[in-house]
Amino acid sequence: MLDHIALNTGLRNGLASLNLAAATPVQEQAIPAALRGQDLLISAQTGSGKTLAYLLPSAQRLLEKGIDRSVGTLVLVLVPTRELARQVEKHFKALAKHTPLQSGVIIGGSSTRYQQAVLRKNPEFIIATPGRLAELLGTGSVDLASLQTLVLDEADRMLDMGFREDVLKIIAACNPRRQTLLLSATLRHTGITRIAGEILTDAEQVTVGSERSQHGHIHQQVILTDDRAHKEKVLVALLNAQGGPGLIERDSPVHAQHDRDAGAGQAPTQSSLKKTLVFSNTRVQADQLGNFLRYHKLRAGVLHGELTQEERNQVVTQFAQGKITVLVASDVAARGLDIKDIDTVINFDMPRNVDDYIHRTGRTGRAGRQGLAVSFVTANDWNLMATIERYTGAALERRVIKALKAKFKGPKKIKSSGKAAGPKKKKAKLQDKSATRQRNTKNKGKSKAKAKSKTRLENAAPPSSNDGRGPLTRPSAPPGRKPG
Repeated sequence: MLDHIALNTGLRNGLASLNLAAATPVQEQAIPAALRGQDLLISAQTGSGKTLAYLLPSAQRLLEKGIDRSVGTLVLVLVPTRELARQVEKHFKALAKHTPLQSGVIIGGSSTRYQQAVLRKNPEFIIATPGRLAELLGTGSVDLASLQTLVLDEADRMLDMGFREDVLKIIAACNPRRQTLLLSATLRHTGITRIAGEILTDAEQVTVGSERSQHGHIHQQVILTDDRAHKEKVLVALLNAQGGPGLIERDSPVHAQHDRDAGAGQAPTQSSLKKTLVFSNTRVQADQLGNFLRYHKLRAGVLHGELTQEERNQVVTQFAQGKITVLVASDVAARGLDIKDIDTVINFDMPRNVDDYIHRTGRTGRAGRQGLAVSFVTANDWNLMATIERYTGAALERRVIKALKAKFKGPKKIKSSGKAAGPKKKKAKLQDKSATRQRNTKNKGKSKAKAKSKTRLENAAPPSSNDGRGPLTRPSAPPGRKPG
């Protein structure tokens, strides 16, 4: 892998231990540019090898210059979630285990005193979440004056989570002559464009693949459902399936030709599933769903932001080791959760937008493996599903469980965009305005004589009166006498 680049022997040995056959496209483009010290704006699909694309050149540049642990942190990697921080640390340790490079993790939910002790040892690499690092920066526990490389991984997610002010505070404390690498799953994010203009200098852009393209290794399907109770029954049926014939069948021949071209049996069957990741939109619903699955004798765990860091580490470890086979998660796991052998992702609740859908489904089909993504679609989700299909440019395969067919069969009428067509609005008839004016309708139904008399009285001048407060007027002349 990367044989054409001169790498430190320790790093080369680390790469060999990772059993990576070849560099991914984003690694081929980003690593040489990063080794030159170039600022980079990188966009690539989830699971494309972006982590190694910044860890390897950052480590190589340090080893070339020599290590001085008295100067403080030399490489800082900022990530949005604790899970992603742990994953990056795991990748770093595997890559740098044959080198003298050290790392530390600074995240919320862990002991501040312990993290301050880690920082006092001046490890070359610090992997941190913005909130906790900004807190320690305020106490003077962090020294970034000699920083050589700043990495903002999943920068769009950090902005979405409200970390902009913390990120800018950290950047202000960094060495201004540093190299900066900004990675984002999407460059359409308005915040990314703004912050890139503020922190990058003569940046080179690396874009691999289309943000709209479907992941080639993931079979993406939808099952129509009615309500939460129906979705729960469908979920249990999927997880308990023994691969019997006809349990899941096509509802439409959308991908029939694709399946024939790909060959039968390439998509994982339910009987061969090792790990399933189930997404719910809220923490409360994730807890309820986890309890529901355990009630049905399934080995299920739950992951969301309300858990302590120790609980989160424990459930991720159990899932990685196969002690639990179903993990119900909120979107805290949509990014950064890199666990091998996640064969299936199930969207129990449809995500709130297309980007979240792409990141969720990207938890499977990684490193060239085949994956399956199944989304439960209710009547309220139909338009979002249509948006996903238009965005990715491909129809999602319709599937159905014979014994649990939904009453909802799809909208009666569909627009050219694929979205449900609402009822047509009736056009108001053009009316003669004069017929609706109040002055033309107030005497309707009355005789002409009465109407004329009433109109004459209404239009007559009111009788004059002088109560001492009105303007002076000439008294009217007595009968038979002309006014003087």
